[in-house]
Amino acid sequence: MNMQRSPILHRTALRTLLAAGLMAGYAASGHAALFGDDEARRAILEMRQRVDSMQQSQQRMTEESAQTRRGLLELQSQIEQLKSEQAKLRGQNEQLLRDVAELQRGQRDIAKGVDERLRQFEPVTVTVDGQEFAADPAEKRDFEAALAQFRAGSFAEAGTAFSSFLNQWPKSGYVPSARFWLGNAQYANRNYKDAISNFRALLAAAPMHGRAPDAALSIANCQIEMKDTKGARKTLEDLIKAYPNAEAAAAAKNRLASLK
Repeated sequence: MNMQRSPILHRTALRTLLAAGLMAGYAASGHAALFGDDEARRAILEMRQRVDSMQQSQQRMTEESAQTRRGLLELQSQIEQLKSEQAKLRGQNEQLLRDVAELQRGQRDIAKGVDERLRQFEPVTVTVDGQEFAADPAEKRDFEAALAQFRAGSFAEAGTAFSSFLNQWPKSGYVPSARFWLGNAQYANRNYKDAISNFRALLAAAPMHGRAPDAALSIANCQIEMKDTKGARKTLEDLIKAYPNAEAAAAAKNRLASLK
């Protein structure tokens, strides 16, 4: 039943009851009066009380219905608020997950960078002129840079670079090779005495090194340039005896033949 129409229905019911009472009164007066005045008044009062009771009951129902609607509206509002908070929390959770993922990626990048930097300082195994040894990465870099200058024809710069290398890395496995190339750079710059000194240092420290026969031949070449024919002949003869199977020995034989 529509609650807004209930007061009209109550008034209609009241009128119906009152009309019924009046008709009963008229019937009583017209047909030997079934009820007295007191009984009619009591009947009307009872009817009014019933109508009032019905109105009050209907009013209570209307108020309860309104209260129920307000409760439903408040509940709906609370549900919407909870949904909004849940969506907000979900968004925050997703952002946290993204932040954690980004942090983890950052940590992996940092760890990778640290590993790469550490590897830059870890010894590496190299093989030079038939010799295998462990070398510091910086040591390897310095030697290769000096050798690149020599191969580019920058003999003065190469000589300076190899001298610096020997001072910085005196116990390096590169030392015999560095002395050999330093001697060749000095030979190219016509610094024969210093070249001989480095070649002899190589032979004294590493007589079985792969560059030793070539170092001996280079000493003879320096002596020839210095017009020391006797010394050159002695050096070549010693080379042939010490390294008979080396390619430098075959070259030494040719040089001896040209010196006679």
